[in-house]
Amino acid sequence: MTTKLLLTLLIFIAALLYSSVGHGGASGYLAAMALFNVPPDVMKPTALVLNLFVAGVGTIRYARASCFSWNILWPFALLSIPFAFLGGMWKLPTQAYRIILGLVLLFAAWRLAIKQSAHAPPTQKPIVLPAALVMGAAIGLLSGLTGVGGGIFLSPLLLLLGWADVRKTAGVSAAFILVNSVAGLLGHWQSVKTLPPEIIWWAPTALLAGLIGAELGSRRLTPLTMRRMLAAVLVVAGFKMLLTK
Repeated sequence: MTTKLLLTLLIFIAALLYSSVGHGGASGYLAAMALFNVPPDVMKPTALVLNLFVAGVGTIRYARASCFSWNILWPFALLSIPFAFLGGMWKLPTQAYRIILGLVLLFAAWRLAIKQSAHAPPTQKPIVLPAALVMGAAIGLLSGLTGVGGGIFLSPLLLLLGWADVRKTAGVSAAFILVNSVAGLLGHWQSVKTLPPEIIWWAPTALLAGLIGAELGSRRLTPLTMRRMLAAVLVVAGFKMLLTK
């Protein structure tokens, strides 16, 4: 019982922090479940189910707060959805990819925290469609393979390339995570048709934390605070990728 309570608390904290910057929190859920030896074959679909609740709430909240842009979302989502489904079906060695991705995320966090002005968002540039399609496909595949929704990949790209400001990035990331989580879960479901019974507690916990975090991120936090929080999320996710065996 103590173990279950601790894991539920970690899920709440992860959902709160990640939802405040438009993320679903899957990498946090995966890390928490790994600490408590949840079987690997149920970790990924469980994380994606929790993503559905948190990202769904975030999508609605950010859209209502005018922090969402369909024109930014669709070029990435068009190919990410089918590739997330394919990634969810495949079981491939991922250690080399985790190391590379961890370094990329740490570099993105450094850029967000050090190199860019936190007081004013960069001027938004037009999205290059071919590049967005390729990036969306790659992110979708990685999302399906790892059991995350893809927000930790999309957010730094949007910001570093100047394709969205901080709030639009959060809103678009939430919607992107939602559609990728659905696709990845459907892919996983072909081989894994069970979820842990604790999901009946974890899902409401993630939903509540997502409501709180999305409210903070969409209306109450300053761009400076959001940028620092996003950098912190990327650092955590980066080290998690590097240290996972």
